[in-house]
Amino acid sequence: MTAFAPDSLVLNRKLPLWYQVSQSLRASILGRRPQDPLRLPTEEQLAGHYGVSVLTMRQALKELEQEGLISRHRRRGTFIEPGARRGAPRRLLGSVDAVVAQQSGERTTVIGHGREPMPGELAEYFPGVEEVALYRRLRRDGESGEPTNWAENALRTEIADRLDPGDLERWPMTKVLRDVLGVRIGRITDTVEATLADPATADLLQVPLLSPILHYTGVTYDADGRVVDVARIRYRGDRFSFSVTMETD
Repeated sequence: MTAFAPDSLVLNRKLPLWYQVSQSLRASILGRRPQDPLRLPTEEQLAGHYGVSVLTMRQALKELEQEGLISRHRRRGTFIEPGARRGAPRRLLGSVDAVVAQQSGERTTVIGHGREPMPGELAEYFPGVEEVALYRRLRRDGESGEPTNWAENALRTEIADRLDPGDLERWPMTKVLRDVLGVRIGRITDTVEATLADPATADLLQVPLLSPILHYTGVTYDADGRVVDVARIRYRGDRFSFSVTMETD
């Protein structure tokens, strides 16, 4: 039986290996195509793929099993749950693959894109830049079709000139920047705050006006410390929570 082929991963030795592996595999699972196999490779094969020990791989798989994304059967193997819900908390931990994972797994539609004069609230991130390329996307639950969040990304125009908007309906922006356009990402700064749904958000997410919304801002810097993308995502407050994990040295 053919096994599902997960994406590759460059490990950051400063972060827990099991966490990085679980988030990378999570992103692969949630981003899989309908025709992809449901069976995962064996623990040993996955450990070799990621370059970690079997014990580390086992801990990563346990995390995904607790989330309900996979099921493990003695003597039969490990399988992706095709109808798994994506309702687990978003974890904020310093890994680009973790960011890709938390952006994956939903049906995405690009609802608008183009160049616009620099919005006043973004000027601090792009000093001296007069216009940016804005991409607006609506994400829906892959099972129910219910709107879950909508995102607006502000990119430098020289990067946007190389971007195919169709890629944003297949992959998260972070993955497109890093793996498609070859942007060397240095770091991403996340901020989450509670706010109320404005008219546009209420309409897109199909929630009452002024209902609770989680507003996420992610600022992506390249390896030279320059801001290349500012993502502003509005999550339905009844569908998401965020948690932060801090690891000791």
